Amino acid sequence: MTPSGAEVLRQIKSQITEVDPAEVRDQLAQGAVVVDVREAEEWAAGHIPGAVHVPRSSLESRIEGAAPDRDVPVVLYCASGNRSAWATRSLTEDLGYQNVSSMTGGYTLWKDRGYDVEVPKFMSAEQRDRYSRHILLPEVGLEGQQKLLDAKVLLLGAGGLGSPTALYLAAAGVGTLGIVDDDVVDLSNLQRQVIHNTERVGVSKVESAATTIEGLNPDVKVVQHQLRLGPENIVDVIKDYDVIVDGLDNFPTRYLVNDASVRLRIPVVSAAILGFDGQLSVFKPYDGPCYRCLFPEPPPAELAPSCGANGVLGVLPGTMGLLQATEVIKLILDIGSPLIGRLLMYDALSASTTEVKVRRDPECPICSREPEAISDDELGVFPDYEAFCAGAH
Repeated sequence: MTPSGAEVLRQIKSQITEVDPAEVRDQLAQGAVVVDVREAEEWAAGHIPGAVHVPRSSLESRIEGAAPDRDVPVVLYCASGNRSAWATRSLTEDLGYQNVSSMTGGYTLWKDRGYDVEVPKFMSAEQRDRYSRHILLPEVGLEGQQKLLDAKVLLLGAGGLGSPTALYLAAAGVGTLGIVDDDVVDLSNLQRQVIHNTERVGVSKVESAATTIEGLNPDVKVVQHQLRLGPENIVDVIKDYDVIVDGLDNFPTRYLVNDASVRLRIPVVSAAILGFDGQLSVFKPYDGPCYRCLFPEPPPAELAPSCGANGVLGVLPGTMGLLQATEVIKLILDIGSPLIGRLLMYDALSASTTEVKVRRDPECPICSREPEAISDDELGVFPDYEAFCAGAH
C-alpha cells in the first residue's frame, strides 16, 4: 500500500531538524543564513527581516549563491513548514549541506508570535518584468532591485565616461540619476559619447542625456545640474546622493570632489581615460584611501594631457564606464568586492589589466581627520585647487 502524502511528510520531518521560530531569531543574530523558499508573491507580501529569498522551485540551482559555505547553519522556512521540510532533506541528502534545519510552523507561526516582519515596497507587474533578470539573481532579488530603485547616484559629466555609465545605471533601475555638466553637445563628442546623437548637436548635455534616459526607463528620475562645480556649490549639489560617479577631465575639480565627498562620507567611483589606457578605483571614505592618498600632487601637464589634446579610442570610455556602473551597483547592493584600495589599469591595445594596491595615507591632508573633527564652519571651506594644480605644472 502506497503511503499518503501526509505520511510521507511526517516521515521526512522525523528525519530532519526542525527549529522553533524563537531559535531562528537567535540564529539570525549569530550569522545563520535564513532562506525563504516561498514564491515571489508570498515573499513580497512580507518576510523575516534578514532572510534571503530563494524559491523552492529553483532552490537546488540557486542555493549556493545564498549559502556558498555548506558548513554554515542554514534555516529554511515556508508558509507552514511543509515545503521547507522537503527542501531541508534535499539540501542535506542531495547537495551535502551539513547544518540545515526547517522552521516549525513557517512564516505563519512567526507572524502569530508577533515577531518583526518586513514588507517590501510594492513593485508593479511591469517592473517585475523589466527587472526579471535581476530578480532571478540571489545576490539581487526583489529586495536588491528595490534598493536600486531607491538609490540616488550623481554623475559628474555626461561625456565619454558618463554616457555608458548613465545608460546602464538607468537600465538597471537606479531610481534617481543626477547629472552635472555645463557643456553642450558637439559633433566631435559623438565618436564616444553615446548618450547623445546628431540631432542634439548644440543642445545642453544634461538635457540630451535626460531625454535618452527617460526614453530608456521611465522609472528613473533625472535631476539636471547644468552648472560647473566649484567650492561655492559642491556641498549643496552632492549632499543628497548615495554614490558619486567621477567622469571628470580636470584635476582641480577632482581634488575638490574628493575633499567634499570625504567630508560627507559619500563614496566616489572614479575613472580616467587617455589614448588606449584607462584607470578605475573606488574611493569610499574611511574604508580605504581617498583620491589624495593615491595622487598627493597632480602630475605635470605634459604627463597628463587632455583627451582633446591627445585623443582617445572611441570605445575605451565605454569599457571603463561599464566598469564604473558595475562598481556603483556593487556599492548600492553591498555585494562583491568593490575596487576600494585598488587601482585597476586597463590597456586596450594588449587587452590586459594590471591592479595596484593603494593604502590610506595616515598623513593625508584630507582623510586623516575623521569627519566628526570637521566643524560646520569648515564643511564648505576648500583649498584653492586651481592654484594647487597650477603649482604642480
